[in-house]
Amino acid sequence: MKTNTLVGIILGIVAIFGAYLLEGGKPDSLFAVSPMIIVLGGTFAAGLAGTSFKTVANVPTLFKIILFPNKYDFKQIVDQLVYFSQLSRLEGILALETKLDTIKYPFLRKMVELSIDGSDPQTLEQIFRTEISFITERHFNHINLFAKFAGYSPTMGIIGTVMGLILTFANAGDDINKLIHHIGTAFIATMWGIFMANIVWLPISDRLKFLHDEEMQVYELMLLGVQGLMIGETPTVIQSRLVSIFPIKEQIEILKKGRPKDLKPNEPLVQPTQKQDAQ
Repeated sequence: MKTNTLVGIILGIVAIFGAYLLEGGKPDSLFAVSPMIIVLGGTFAAGLAGTSFKTVANVPTLFKIILFPNKYDFKQIVDQLVYFSQLSRLEGILALETKLDTIKYPFLRKMVELSIDGSDPQTLEQIFRTEISFITERHFNHINLFAKFAGYSPTMGIIGTVMGLILTFANAGDDINKLIHHIGTAFIATMWGIFMANIVWLPISDRLKFLHDEEMQVYELMLLGVQGLMIGETPTVIQSRLVSIFPIKEQIEILKKGRPKDLKPNEPLVQPTQKQDAQ
């Protein structure tokens, strides 16, 4: 579980509400039901109006993705692609068919299957680019949904404030304590609108964008490795190209462990160890 998103939101809540409490504020005065209904209900309603039921219905799933994202072990992917390169040069690319079940990532398995079926590197890249375009479109539908929430939320807070002020003026001449209560409720709506936009919706949108970029990076890595297999590049060349994804210090450490070699017939292959996720 990657907790940085949750920790960031919690720290924001602690900083904002902690400062409020230090100044003598009372918690119950912030959690008025009416302003929260206006802000949260209005935000989701506006999001639904601008997208679709299906997109908004994915919100719980997106929260799960943020808290429990897919884990990509870049070093393990590089090791496995180098291993496949050694195997294909020793026994032919069809030998990879017996290793498909060892591939942890569905996208990589699909690329390897296409190479086994005889696709050329250009066709593989065309398929890759097409699939990536559709994945990107789906991802940005969700990213933009939360960005829209961040835009709607402050506006809903202003609407709540205006409604509270209208109620205040409508009761002018009544008990002064009642008027003060209405004014306080009015500004609580603005507070919740701005708070949700900047502490919840925008960070979630940015987090989804970060996860998308990470996924695209690992897919590009997989494509480069499989294309190298298809054109018969040496394991050394494939490794040197793929380790470029790491910072230079890590590249040096990886290459210090020894470059892969072309194996001779009957020479044993050492398959990389598959790492298991903690969850």
